[in-house]
Amino acid sequence: MQERGPAAYVAEFVGTFALVFSITASVVLFAPAATTTVPGVPAPFQDFAVIGLVHTLALFFLIQSFALISGAHFNPAITLSLTAIRQLRIVDGGIYIVMQLAGGTLGALFTKALMTGVNPGVHYGAPGLQLSRVGTTLGGMGAEGIGTLFLVLAVVAVAVNPTGLKDWSGLVIGGTLGFSVMILAPLTGGSLNPARAFGPALVAHHWGDAGKWLLVYVLSPAVGGLIAAAGYFWLFIQPGKKGVTGTEPVG
Repeated sequence: MQERGPAAYVAEFVGTFALVFSITASVVLFAPAATTTVPGVPAPFQDFAVIGLVHTLALFFLIQSFALISGAHFNPAITLSLTAIRQLRIVDGGIYIVMQLAGGTLGALFTKALMTGVNPGVHYGAPGLQLSRVGTTLGGMGAEGIGTLFLVLAVVAVAVNPTGLKDWSGLVIGGTLGFSVMILAPLTGGSLNPARAFGPALVAHHWGDAGKWLLVYVLSPAVGGLIAAAGYFWLFIQPGKKGVTGTEPVG
C-alpha cells in the first residue's frame, strides 16, 4: 500500500477540476435542453456521442498526466473502492474525496463563469434522473451502479492488476467511461462519479429530491464500485498470490 502526500492531493484536485469542467462545458454546449413533453410520454432521445467522446479524451489525458502522482482517481467511488481493497490508506482516501469534491465544484463554477446564460436548461451540466425513460428511482440507481461497476472494473483490471496492461490504462478507462455515458446519459445524466454530480448540482442548485439524489448519484456508484473492485480482486488477483507479497494474478 503506497503512502500518498500533498502532491497526490493536489493532483486529485486539479484532475477532478479539469474532468468536471470538460464534462459540464460539453454538456452545456452540445446537449439540447429538455423540452416540455406530454406527461407520461418520454422526451425524444438526444445524441450523446460527442459528450461521451469528451469523457473518453478528457479522462485519457488526465490519467496519462497524473497516474504516477496520485493514481488518477478523480472520482470518490473509485477512491472508496480502491481503499476497500487496500490500495490506498484510509486517511489518504478521505483527503482524496475532499479534494475531488472541491475540484468538481470549482470545475462547475468555471463552466458557469464562462457560459452563464448559455443553454440554461441543462443546469451547468448537473445530471438529472429521467423517470419518463428509466421508470423508477430504482432503475436510475441500477443505471448509475452498473456504469460505475464497469468503470471500476476497468480500473482494477488494467491499473491494479499486477500484470494488467498499464500502458493501455488511460485509453481503456477513458473508453469505458465514454461508452457508459453514451448509453446511460439519456437515463440519469451518466454521472458515475459523485464529485461530477455534486459540483454542478451545488453550483446550479439543481438537486431535485435530495433523498433520490443521494441514492442515485452517491450510494449507487459507491455500491457498484465496491462490487467491481472486491469481486475482481478476490476472484482474479488474490487467488494467484504466492508467498507474503506475491503479485501474480490467477491464471
